[in-house]
Amino acid sequence: MIIRCSNPKAQYLSHKEEIDAAVRSVLDSGWYILGTNVEEFEKEFASFVGVSHGIGVGNGTDAIQLALASCGVGIGDEVITVSHTVSASIAAIDSVGAIPVLADIEPDTFTINVNAIEELITPKTKAIIPVHIYGHPVDLPSLLDIAKKNNLFVIEDCAQAHGASINGKRVGSFGDMACFSFYPTKNLGAMGDGGMVMTHCGQLAEKARLLREYGWAERYISHFKGWNTRLDELQAAILRVKLKYLNDSNLKRNEIAQLYLSELKNMDITLPVTAKKAYHVYHLFVIRVKDRDHLASYLKERGIGTAIHYPQPIHLQPAYIGRSIYKNLEWTTGIAKEILSLPIYPELELKDVKAVCLSINEYYKEFHD
Repeated sequence: MIIRCSNPKAQYLSHKEEIDAAVRSVLDSGWYILGTNVEEFEKEFASFVGVSHGIGVGNGTDAIQLALASCGVGIGDEVITVSHTVSASIAAIDSVGAIPVLADIEPDTFTINVNAIEELITPKTKAIIPVHIYGHPVDLPSLLDIAKKNNLFVIEDCAQAHGASINGKRVGSFGDMACFSFYPTKNLGAMGDGGMVMTHCGQLAEKARLLREYGWAERYISHFKGWNTRLDELQAAILRVKLKYLNDSNLKRNEIAQLYLSELKNMDITLPVTAKKAYHVYHLFVIRVKDRDHLASYLKERGIGTAIHYPQPIHLQPAYIGRSIYKNLEWTTGIAKEILSLPIYPELELKDVKAVCLSINEYYKEFHD
């Protein structure tokens, strides 16, 4: 038995005919960069999220970088976010010359502790980047109140939360700007890299469009310094196919999550929770266990894949030691030793989910009873 923690190839196979046809259409067209598929996908995904503008870019990290630059965040500015995230969130802040200011997280949802934000705000603070980690929305209504009171930009990091919502309003539509990744394992994943910047504001959208291609307002004339980060036609065509199935895929993830929640009963396991009024899309199903490494090894021996998202907070990683500001990160540092991601993706069969649960329950009978 081999049960993968994630399996992007399975999603390709489930929509193979449509994806192959979309790819062939692009290859036959002779237009491979910023063509009709990118333009249409920008509109379709913007409509899905509930915003006016989508700007397709090369990847999720570039999306955050462009959003920060579009909001005028630059050298010496401070940006509040979290250390419990993938390096990309901090790398993008660093890339525009800004300083990451790190807040602690909630121990149950793993998202930013909104109550820890205000004490971190200084005259240099320019923006807040809430990370919708694992597919669970940040408490955006409360965070937006703080941002409005302090005249701060809010740039949502939605890389793991395609389709997540609060009171029916999808993440990505709350802040000044939002950033998505289409890395192959995401809830909406390409077959390569891709990302998108989203906003309600026409001026911010126009700035981001210019930034993604050398600052060109007209071809070959740079009006200001920009980048080369464009979503290509092949990935856009693939994403247009997959977008049609995203709601169903998220429902399947929730079905798998509910099975985990009902089958894993051991008191030594801390299971994920969903905040009231939030719709969790379970990009990852993350448990907390004291003997994480031992359990992971036990499952690996039985053909069950797991992962750790993420093993070390950003502020403790070699590249970023001393390059951020923070106060109390108790939960951030504590949970890094306990978190374990279990297999979850829409094509995962329920019998395999039950097999994972059985193995975990057997582990606790063997080592903890």
